[in-house]
Amino acid sequence: MSYTTHSERCHDLTTFWDSAQQKCIQCLSTPIKPGHEITPNCGFDDDGGRHEGKTKPCKTNTFNNGSSFYCKPCSTCPLGFQTERPCNTTADTVCGKVPVTQRIPTTNFPVTKPPTTSQDASSATSSASTTLAYQRPNLTPTPPPSAPHSVSGAAWAVPLAILISIVLAALSAYVFGLKRKRAKAFCRQPSYINDGFAPLTGSSNGSDVEDILCADILSAPLQTVLDNLDVLEELVILLDPESHVRKSTKHLASHCAFPSTWITYTYSMKDSKSPLKAVLEGVTCKNPDWTVGHLAKLLKHMERNDAIAALAKLKTNKTEV
Repeated sequence: MSYTTHSERCHDLTTFWDSAQQKCIQCLSTPIKPGHEITPNCGFDDDGGRHEGKTKPCKTNTFNNGSSFYCKPCSTCPLGFQTERPCNTTADTVCGKVPVTQRIPTTNFPVTKPPTTSQDASSATSSASTTLAYQRPNLTPTPPPSAPHSVSGAAWAVPLAILISIVLAALSAYVFGLKRKRAKAFCRQPSYINDGFAPLTGSSNGSDVEDILCADILSAPLQTVLDNLDVLEELVILLDPESHVRKSTKHLASHCAFPSTWITYTYSMKDSKSPLKAVLEGVTCKNPDWTVGHLAKLLKHMERNDAIAALAKLKTNKTEV
């Protein structure tokens, strides 16, 4: 059974409701056992009922050395480093630099040496003026013969190597430029906007949401969003993905005064329940008098006009009549 919290009174999942003291208290007063993480509200509900133990083992590819309430994802070694010790449930991955002897050597182009035997004297004399100048600069080069001869291996090896180097350099520059263009295009790519939800224009002070949504929708209870599955699905697709460009459910939860530990835990359970749905359920529990207008103003402050446009699809009892 999927769940977000066992307590309706304690939104900090590291605390549980103490009926004797009538307040939320910390679940654990001692460091947590390595290889484990805390369960929501230590497994207690508001009536003192126990649903699970205080802690549970870390999942695969996560660890906790006892310094945190929750398990963290295992790290991966970056380029140029190798794994010296793999990650386990109590310790993170240990990386070390790759030894120099194991690194990939650079490519060198071989240069053909000029002939040194006396079997082909006519070919050797044709290139003696160039090769001897590099090999034995203290000797006087032999003057070229009067009759033309065939070109030896040393005459074309060096130009060929230069030509190959130029081609490789041009290809490298092209690939590097193509990667930069793709990176810029990725950075400019906006967050997902569903078909039919173009971003709206206007100021970001939240005072013009009345121009976007009708009065019946603005005054409708916030529970209306949870009841309309189509609108809720649109908002989940727009707000749940994390983005460096646009604000997401994490920012909405922060504006609603949810603690960072609760937000982190909610995103860790993303595969079983939408973080946005958990936030809306928590807000309606804490503030039952909240309306869609409250949510719309927060979205306007976050500059998420695409999400406000999704709210326009809501149908209240008044509008249906």
